[in-house]
Amino acid sequence: MNLEDHAGDIVRKAREAAGLTREAAATLAGVTPAALEAFEKSGSGQFNLAGLAPRIGLTAQKLEGILKGWSPAPVDLSLWRELRVISTTEEGNTVNCYLVWDEVTREAALFDTGWHADQILALCRENQLELKHLFITHTHRDHIAALQPIREAFPKIRLHSSSKNAPVDQRNRNNDFIHLGSLRITNRETPGHAEDGVTYIIGNFPEDAAGVAIVGDCIFAGSMGTGFQSTDVLKESVRSKILNLPPDTLLCPGHGPLTTVRQELANNPFF
Repeated sequence: MNLEDHAGDIVRKAREAAGLTREAAATLAGVTPAALEAFEKSGSGQFNLAGLAPRIGLTAQKLEGILKGWSPAPVDLSLWRELRVISTTEEGNTVNCYLVWDEVTREAALFDTGWHADQILALCRENQLELKHLFITHTHRDHIAALQPIREAFPKIRLHSSSKNAPVDQRNRNNDFIHLGSLRITNRETPGHAEDGVTYIIGNFPEDAAGVAIVGDCIFAGSMGTGFQSTDVLKESVRSKILNLPPDTLLCPGHGPLTTVRQELANNPFF
């Protein structure tokens, strides 16, 4: 799976968040505004990374790595036998949602819904799963588009969200510990991309598999989400709530490939 953001996307996000015009950024980069615009669109080109990156909050060396084709090491999901990545596409937007279950009880939880429910429902049938929980990372449309068919198929499913619009009995609480057979699910509020952003931590996988963090659009492999609410708030959320998890924690983003805390600390230009 390709990275969600190429080097040009990263520079554009960081430049806009820093409030720097393309003309001013081009001067720092030693190129024309037209050349910088082309780079932001394509992710290819040559310019003075060292001159621009610090001004827009990026690490030049890590940005150079993205430009040269870095991507996270492939993840062997056999370590997390009961975890599935489900990707759906609509309107040119591919989004990930995640299904996890306990192998003994067959109790399952879904994290976001993606655009379509077909694959989710098929996996539940094939594996004889009882879908008991639906955890929402944030309420942007691509992450909840299939909510209605999921609820129709599993009318007793319990919803979990940090949205202020959610009924009180569906809102996450800081001390929530949801047990799914032997698995344990907790949450950390991670606003910035969205006011109701939340990261879910899944622990107690068998055979010493590392924990899993379902991070929504807070962080992507080699990049981060757009700070629609606040880029500064989003960066702080990622630093204090996600990148402080154990290094081998598997990060499951809403878009793009899986990664780990260790790989993002070493390679993500925003951190």
